Amino acid sequence: MATTEPQTVSIICTVRDEADNIAALIDSMLAQTRAADEIVINDCQSVDMTPAIVAAYAARYPQIKLVRGGHNISSGRNNAIRHARGPIIASTDAGLTLDPHWLARIVAPIEAGEADVVGGFFHPTPRSLFALALGETNYRRSSEIDPAAFLPFGKSIAFRKAVWEAVGGFPEWASHCEDLLFDLAVERAGFRRVFVPEAVVHFAPRPTLPAFIRQYYTYARGDGRAGLWPQRHALRYAVYLTLSVLLGVAISQPRLRAPVGALIGLGVAAYTRGPYRRLWPKLRGRPLSERLAALALVPLIRLAGDIAKMVGYPVGVWRRWQERT
Repeated sequence: MATTEPQTVSIICTVRDEADNIAALIDSMLAQTRAADEIVINDCQSVDMTPAIVAAYAARYPQIKLVRGGHNISSGRNNAIRHARGPIIASTDAGLTLDPHWLARIVAPIEAGEADVVGGFFHPTPRSLFALALGETNYRRSSEIDPAAFLPFGKSIAFRKAVWEAVGGFPEWASHCEDLLFDLAVERAGFRRVFVPEAVVHFAPRPTLPAFIRQYYTYARGDGRAGLWPQRHALRYAVYLTLSVLLGVAISQPRLRAPVGALIGLGVAAYTRGPYRRLWPKLRGRPLSERLAALALVPLIRLAGDIAKMVGYPVGVWRRWQERT
């Protein structure tokens, strides 16, 4: 039944070894224009000062609760939700900061009885030229998102606790892609989902190319283990196989080098058009050397990310097969 009455809302988050950024996240939680009734932070086997920092906040702010448990992000998130008393859960992740209006916007459709699950969005806040190029290359604007197809990420999602209970929570066997698996279970169960792009969290893209490669390798490995997006990954292999064939033709057939080169160039231009469109306005006022360096990073980031995915996905598939035997 539709209602506009405020309901008890619990922000939850699971963390591990986040001493360098947990204070910024908690400060942004406390600065919300729609105050959370409760903030539950689950510590998942930290060995640094993270739990001590959270405990210090909890001693000052009674709405903050520190709990401990879990062995990965899924189990840690589930443990936080089990300890939450609110019928509405707003989930985020470590390493982020919340826009001051995030909570108000992400729970509004649920409180109004218009949705059971709400997906918010996320904006990159780069701290280096590489992170700027990475953010504009790999993260789309909300205007580029199809709201009907968008699957919320665990870093910016709200849902009724009853939805979490109905689908059995986040899958604890999955150390990655757990939020997408949760979304798909929610979709199969027929719950109502809406996208609220104005509910924004801010994150820092990976600061270096090796860190980015590790991230995308891990994501793809998680896809393979969970059996997610096989067609998407198959298409990537097909594209690079075709590219390899075309390069072979260009090397072996000098008379075809010009048309093959033009074809490859058109493909690269199409693949990098969106990133360049997003990146170029962010480079205004920067020195020419920085602008050229950032533009050169775009195809490198695309290529490195694709290779990382093509290496990681079969590793995940292999692990899935091993677990079944």
